[in-house]
Amino acid sequence: MDGTKLPFDINRCARPNILALQPYRCARDDYKDDGTNILLDANENAYGPALELDEGSRSVDGKTVPANVDLLGLNRYPDPHQKELKQLLCKLRNIHCHTSKNLTPENLFVGVGSDEAIDAILRCFCTPGKDKILTCPPTYGMYAVSAQVNDLEIVKVPLDAGANFQLRPQAINEALSADPSIKLVYVCSPGNPTANLISKSDLQQVLGHSTWNGVVVLDEAYIDFSPEGSSLAEWVTEWPNLVVMQTLSKAFGLAGIRLGAAFTSPPIARLLNNLKAPYNISSPTSALACAALQPRNLAVMGDHREKIVRQRERMMRELPKLPGVGSFLGGADSNFLLVEILDKPRDQGGKPSNDVAFAVYESLAETKGVVVRFRGKEIGCLGCLRITVGTEREVDKLLEQMRTVLAEVIIKQSGSNPFRE
Repeated sequence: MDGTKLPFDINRCARPNILALQPYRCARDDYKDDGTNILLDANENAYGPALELDEGSRSVDGKTVPANVDLLGLNRYPDPHQKELKQLLCKLRNIHCHTSKNLTPENLFVGVGSDEAIDAILRCFCTPGKDKILTCPPTYGMYAVSAQVNDLEIVKVPLDAGANFQLRPQAINEALSADPSIKLVYVCSPGNPTANLISKSDLQQVLGHSTWNGVVVLDEAYIDFSPEGSSLAEWVTEWPNLVVMQTLSKAFGLAGIRLGAAFTSPPIARLLNNLKAPYNISSPTSALACAALQPRNLAVMGDHREKIVRQRERMMRELPKLPGVGSFLGGADSNFLLVEILDKPRDQGGKPSNDVAFAVYESLAETKGVVVRFRGKEIGCLGCLRITVGTEREVDKLLEQMRTVLAEVIIKQSGSNPFRE
């Protein structure tokens, strides 16, 4: 450039809602994976991918790659329709607990994680600057971020914190009746950060609203940590206004391949597939996802899940024994728990405290290398930490360091030692 002043001004050129956007703050924004930390903050699968790597694996720069990943075929574009992958996902979710009907590939959209499905559904049904979505906090933050990107207003009907964070179908239906510009209802089950399943009958009340013309989006990212038969994916064959989102990031331990799925009625699936980028799922992602859905790798996933459930039960037994730990809030249907941190031991009248919880969160990460997630600013979550269930060794360290840090923080903040006998 010759120094001529250009008329370009990003503040006048960019969309106002994007300029005002607060991006989603993910776990790695706070504490990095430096190879030494115990990461119990992002609800990842601590036992690794649900893949049985054997002598058929190949090595690329020292890392094993399953033999079904065709490295020599990476010069070709991937399958735009992903029929094989969709058929495997249907086979997984045709459990016939909620209907006798079968899911088919025509019921599916697959995307880059569940986040692509969240955004695609918004773009499909909502007019920017005009329509609205309804969320039920505390809930997953990407619903709000994607709504802001698409210039959509959010109507909030909080979960019932006094009833273990259950849905409030009557309040939701009243909001839908009062405002026809609400096109979508986003519900998380199991909830994040609440870890509890949403009642099927409560969801049915919203789906069956007598006048509302909109879609219910059920996010089942953590469903494989719930009791068998909990997934409502196959229910989309009964309800044309239902979308059920899932991912391979959690129970399958494949967060790195970014593969999400949306089960829904064929008309909605067609719309979502029509608006997606033509080659949104890469060949390696597709190959790894198909491998994970084979019987032997489903067995690996099941084994990892059983280990996680055992450690979850252990955490539920042992954490309340630590002075300064309060009650578990929500449920235990996921691979994480939501737990209160108190300002002093429970038997001395301790109350949930954001100051103590945040100090514990920081100290665990910065002095002990144990990273959890502070959730005290969420509705109904005063003084809460969300803790991912780790391996046996990781839970050992969590319990050991939590006891030490809790005592240090409470003594420092109270100016006295409530632990002295």
